[in-house]
Amino acid sequence: MDIMKKTKIEQYLQGPLWALLILAFVDIVFFFLDIRCGVILAVSLVVFLVFQMIIYSRSKQEIIKECMDFMFEQSQVQNYLLQQLPVPYALLDGNGMIIWSNNAFHKIVGENRGKSLQQIFQNLNRNLLPSDVTHSISHIEYKKKCKEGDKITLQIPEPEELEIFPEKMDLDIVYEDRDVILINKPKNMVVHPAAGHYTGTLVNGLMAHCKDDLSGINGVLRPGIVHRIDKDTTGILIVCKNDMAHQSIAKQLYDHSITRKYHAIVYGNIKEEEGTVNAPIGRSLKDRKKMGIVMDGKHAVTHYKVLRRLKKGFTYIECQLETGRTHQIRVHMASIKHPLLGDDVYGPKKSKYTLEGQCLHAKVLGFVHPRTGEYMEFEVPLPEYFEKLLKKLDQ
Repeated sequence: MDIMKKTKIEQYLQGPLWALLILAFVDIVFFFLDIRCGVILAVSLVVFLVFQMIIYSRSKQEIIKECMDFMFEQSQVQNYLLQQLPVPYALLDGNGMIIWSNNAFHKIVGENRGKSLQQIFQNLNRNLLPSDVTHSISHIEYKKKCKEGDKITLQIPEPEELEIFPEKMDLDIVYEDRDVILINKPKNMVVHPAAGHYTGTLVNGLMAHCKDDLSGINGVLRPGIVHRIDKDTTGILIVCKNDMAHQSIAKQLYDHSITRKYHAIVYGNIKEEEGTVNAPIGRSLKDRKKMGIVMDGKHAVTHYKVLRRLKKGFTYIECQLETGRTHQIRVHMASIKHPLLGDDVYGPKKSKYTLEGQCLHAKVLGFVHPRTGEYMEFEVPLPEYFEKLLKKLDQ
C-alpha cells in the first residue's frame, strides 16, 4: 500500500477532528473564567466549523478518489493473497455454481467456472490433492500449558486408500427394479460408511446385492444413497441404482415433492389433534454435536397429527416431512416439549423403558418413478419392538 496515500487520508480526517476537540476544550475553560470570552470563542468555533465544511466541499472529490484508490489497492492485495493461497478455495453462487476459484483449486479440478461442485467432484481423483491436504493428524501429544522451548510433535500417517467391501446380508427389500431399490431398514444399522462404521452398513449389503448397479454421484462411501435415516430409526428408504435415477430422486427431495411419513411415540399428551412445526434447524450453539433450532439454520417444516393418546402419558403420532434436515423430527418435537421416547440426545437422559434409541419409524414413502413418471407409494409395517411398546404403554 502507498504510505503517502494513507498519510493524506489521515490528514483529511484526523487534523480537523483534533483541532475541533482542542478548541471545544479551550472554550469550556474560558466559559468558567470569563463568560464573554467563552461566547467569543464559541462564535470562533462555529466559524471554524463553517470554514472546514467549505474546505471539505471543495476537497470532497479528491478525498473520495483517495479512499477509492486505497480500497482498490487493498482488494488487489487480498485477491493476490487468495490466488496464491496453497489451500484450494472457491466462491459459489446461490445455486452452487462456481463463480471464482484460486490457483490451488484450479490445479486440482481444471477449468471450473460455471460448473457446480457436484459436476466437478463426481470424477475428482483424491491423489491430485496436495499432500498436505490429503494427510490428516492422527495423534497430537501436548501439555496443558506450553512454554518457550517446548517441542510439539505432529505424527502424520501415510494416506490410505479407503475401500468399502460388499457384505452379504439378509436385506428386507420392499421393491426393486433396474432404477431403484427400496429397503426396510432395521434398527441399529448405519446407512453408509463413516468414521467408526466401515462395515455392517446398509451400503455394504447393497454392494453385495446390487454388485456394480449403484449410482456413483455420492462417491465411494455412499453409492446409491440419495437420502438416509438415523442408525436407530427403522423403516423405508430409497436407493438409486444409476445416476439418472439419482438425479431424479434428488430433485424430488429438493422440491419437497416426495411423500415421507414417520410414526413416532412422544412424551406427554399432545392437546391438539394436529399441528405444524416451522422452525429453522442448524448446529446447536450450545453443543456442536447436536442439532437445534437456530435463527440462521436451514428452513425446516414438520407436520404432525395424533394417531392415539396412550394411557401411560405418551402420544402415538404421525409426522410428515416437508423438508429433510438432520434429526428434523427429533429436534422439532423436542422444541414443542414432546421429545421422542428413547431419544437420550434431545429428550430425557433416563427412561424406565429399555430402548435402543428413539421410537421412530419411516412408514410411508411416495415418489414419481424416474423412468416411467408414475407416482408410486409404499408402506412398511411397524417393527415388532414398536408394536409391543404401543401395547405396553396403553395398558
